[in-house]
Amino acid sequence: MIKKDHARSESKKDSKEMQVTGPEPFRDTILETMPCELRIPRNPAPMREDTMEHTWNTKDLESLDIGPTKHRVPDMISDKLALWAVKSARKPTDLFFRNKYMHRSVMLEVVAAVPGMVGGLIRHIKSLQKMRHDGGWIGHLLHEAENERMHLMTWMEVSKPVLWERALIATVQTGFFAVFSLLYMVSPRTAHRVVGYLEEEAVTSYTHFIGEIDAGRIENVKAPEIAIAYWNLDPQATLRDVVLAVRADEALHRDTNHHFSDRIKAGRESLFEDMQNVDDKPHIRY
Repeated sequence: MIKKDHARSESKKDSKEMQVTGPEPFRDTILETMPCELRIPRNPAPMREDTMEHTWNTKDLESLDIGPTKHRVPDMISDKLALWAVKSARKPTDLFFRNKYMHRSVMLEVVAAVPGMVGGLIRHIKSLQKMRHDGGWIGHLLHEAENERMHLMTWMEVSKPVLWERALIATVQTGFFAVFSLLYMVSPRTAHRVVGYLEEEAVTSYTHFIGEIDAGRIENVKAPEIAIAYWNLDPQATLRDVVLAVRADEALHRDTNHHFSDRIKAGRESLFEDMQNVDDKPHIRY
């Protein structure tokens, strides 16, 4: 009898312990093993150094001297071919999208985000192969690609492409990626000239976009939060302000890529000799 009572008490004791301990709490091993570096947000940097110095309003954006009609006159056969290729590619885009500037912008940025990444990758590989610095191009090209991607992320907040439009955009981007990669390996000078002319067309398209907003044919809605944060826009910024900011970026890419093409032609690829000194410190050649 005593043994039975003892067994019952032991059983109750074990039962209570099981109720107290219960199942082990869930452990997020992915979070626990996450390196400290990955816990720090790496926010994309805007193209212009002065962007984050103050909040940009409509007047500031309109005062930027971007040269909306600026055009590089081709002086070589390869330059003429580059201009012809870009102009030819614009015709079907105009026929397809017409005045649907939201969707046109998505298509434009999906394509425009490719050259900087392709150029940066190829120059990175060549720098490794030759075991010497790149002349300071890689960082600029990757920054350009990131900037164009941020344009796309912004337009995706405003425009909602349907499935077939997404499929078309993906197909065009894949084809452009293959063709541009081959062109950059064969003739980087011509590739940068193509991008320069492509950005000229982008500036023109965004100028027309602004005209459509001013004419009331496109509603001037509030700017998405991603755009306000990225360009440090006024909290009350509108779609028109976003288009002005994007157009300013495209104008900078236009000038940069034409300049890159000219530097290759002149045999002065390295940027280090012409860079401005910062606090009288020597440049690190990377």
